[in-house]
Amino acid sequence: MKLPLNNQMSSSTSPSDNKKRKLDLGSRQQEESFEFQEGPSERQPYCERDLNPVESAVKSSWEEGAKLLRRVVTKAGAVGFKPEIAGAIFCGHLVADLDSVAGALGAATLYGGTPARASEINDETRFALQYWDIDLDIVKPIEELVEAYPEKGICLVDFQQDTQLNSAISTKNIVGVIDHHALQNSTIVTERPIFVDIRPWGAMSSIIAFEFAAHSAYLPKSVAGMLLCAILSDTLNLRSPTTTHWDRSAVSMLVQYTGIQDVNLLCAQQFKAKSSSLAAMTAYMLVSGDLKQFKFNPPAKSPLQYKVAFSVVETTDITCLLLRVMELVKEMRTVKLELSKSPESPVDILFVALVDIVDLRSYLLLMGDAERRLAEAAYGEGGKNLESSIESLEGSKHLFDLKSRVSRKTDFIPPLSATIQAGWEKPLSRSESETDIVALGSVQSCPLVGGVLERVPPAVR
Repeated sequence: MKLPLNNQMSSSTSPSDNKKRKLDLGSRQQEESFEFQEGPSERQPYCERDLNPVESAVKSSWEEGAKLLRRVVTKAGAVGFKPEIAGAIFCGHLVADLDSVAGALGAATLYGGTPARASEINDETRFALQYWDIDLDIVKPIEELVEAYPEKGICLVDFQQDTQLNSAISTKNIVGVIDHHALQNSTIVTERPIFVDIRPWGAMSSIIAFEFAAHSAYLPKSVAGMLLCAILSDTLNLRSPTTTHWDRSAVSMLVQYTGIQDVNLLCAQQFKAKSSSLAAMTAYMLVSGDLKQFKFNPPAKSPLQYKVAFSVVETTDITCLLLRVMELVKEMRTVKLELSKSPESPVDILFVALVDIVDLRSYLLLMGDAERRLAEAAYGEGGKNLESSIESLEGSKHLFDLKSRVSRKTDFIPPLSATIQAGWEKPLSRSESETDIVALGSVQSCPLVGGVLERVPPAVR
């Protein structure tokens, strides 16, 4: 059964049409269409076996997704109406991930602006861009856009902390924030009121997907595909504790619209892309890759303020990372000292969480006494008790079992904040984390991995 959406549907393209189309945000005029169905097709593989969380969400939220889809416009020209951010540059956080890139792309399409990226992209984002046939040049580095348009308004997407802000962005140019994270001590401060849309959802891209329906705006299928991949990424295929009803509905809508016949296969391919480069990455790259910094204030009467750096490495092969514990701990010491070069804002604590995105289990790397004491106070002393197979590994004394905690936003940071605000104090004794790092060598840009920083041993210098 085919139903028109806003009387602008064409029946020329069905969900099984796998032809890729280049995205042109400026001049695209062709009409897009899809075959609307009353419910999940019997041809879809996930209707023939037990459903995983993504497949279950697609099926259970099918009708709600269809209702949202009826509001989406499939003809170029219709955009969302938000005058405060219309025509702005949309840019995500440092260490760009899939949600920040897809969110910038989606928001720019929705509000008639320009998408940007704050850093180089990771393999998972590259996979999604290639899968949906989108040229990376469309999402230009923010430095280039700021230089070309120095007075242009900038809307931040997927973050609102100054510690994650690209240095090319001046706060006086910030006109908006679209995000799904908590407001904490490092939240940006602006000279004037700005547009703010923050929702406690699992992905920023879910917000953008809903806004396309709310505004009855034009949604290119390639952009819809990017939003879909970003939601799946940020919610760990809808299994993360951050996942909400809204994320599931958005996934159902986007699956129907893009015509994905086997969403489980897409999830598997994306998971593979997320972990594919980890084995080739240096320990320094792993520690400093997806790292975010947070400022925490102890009780009101205390003059102290602690700065915590928290890095996350997600993988489908946790064993490979656990075998590199000692290598990673050495680089944690280096990264902590490098982040503390500014005497006004030294990093007090550095954590690295190794997250198994298949079994939804995490291990925290502890390099010193301060990190261990804070971890035990925040997450419970039970994390010291490791399974025998893990305890036998070299460097297991630096591991802390976080068990089913997998989300930095929901599981890792809130307990740290609560513990410090309850009066936790950093021990004054010198720990392993402050050892001499001269023997580790220097950090240089490696052209073989796209200019990414890696450590060069002293013998090589």
